Amino acid sequence: MKKEGTVIYGRNAVRAALEKGSIQEIFVSSHLVNDALAKEARKILKDVTLVEERALTRIAGTPSHQGFAAIVENYGSYSLRDLVRKDNPNHHPLLLMLDGIEDPHNLGAIMRSADAFGVDGIIIKTKGNAPLNGTVAKVSTGAIEYVKVAQVANLVQAVEELKAKGYWIVAAEGSGEENYDEISYNYPILLIIGSEGFGISRLLLKHADFQVKIPMVGHVNSLNASVSTGILLAYIAHSRK
Repeated sequence: MKKEGTVIYGRNAVRAALEKGSIQEIFVSSHLVNDALAKEARKILKDVTLVEERALTRIAGTPSHQGFAAIVENYGSYSLRDLVRKDNPNHHPLLLMLDGIEDPHNLGAIMRSADAFGVDGIIIKTKGNAPLNGTVAKVSTGAIEYVKVAQVANLVQAVEELKAKGYWIVAAEGSGEENYDEISYNYPILLIIGSEGFGISRLLLKHADFQVKIPMVGHVNSLNASVSTGILLAYIAHSRK
């Protein structure tokens, strides 16, 4: 590999990066030389490197590459300021903050939902989260190319800055005081989702204007972080129509 960056893999992830123009170098399994995606890559890029299946697995770091891998620019280069959009009558900003999501599959699924429901950006900590890597790109089915991600050193400081800009802070908490559909989201909103094992930190919860829960009637008492995020984002999008 000639350039530094993030290695991504999988058809959808590579296709999205190709459409976005972020690919530095692309690798295609030699038996897919006449594949439609390979042909499209040759139209857009000067060089398409054909490699044997075993070599492609080494490049991708997994056999789940579906015949395609690429090097793209590193993700997560946005600042908090880049994510903030001014409110207007036709759009209430919606940001998503993730507190310690360590599973790349969860992060990728969350990014997919964020793209689907019009989130303006995701805020994560510089440390203590799943890295923005090829697994996240694949699970997100390419949404990683379109969802802005800002990495900050301190989530509490980011919350305070957003509060000063008029954002209401909604924390998803299993023991929340209100059901998620009992409050209004017709304001600039920052939705906080906690980690799979520990939830949202106490310090962050203290800064929340609302702590909302998803009521459940079954035998389990919690949902996967990405599932909870999808439910909440879908409701917010629906409630704003």
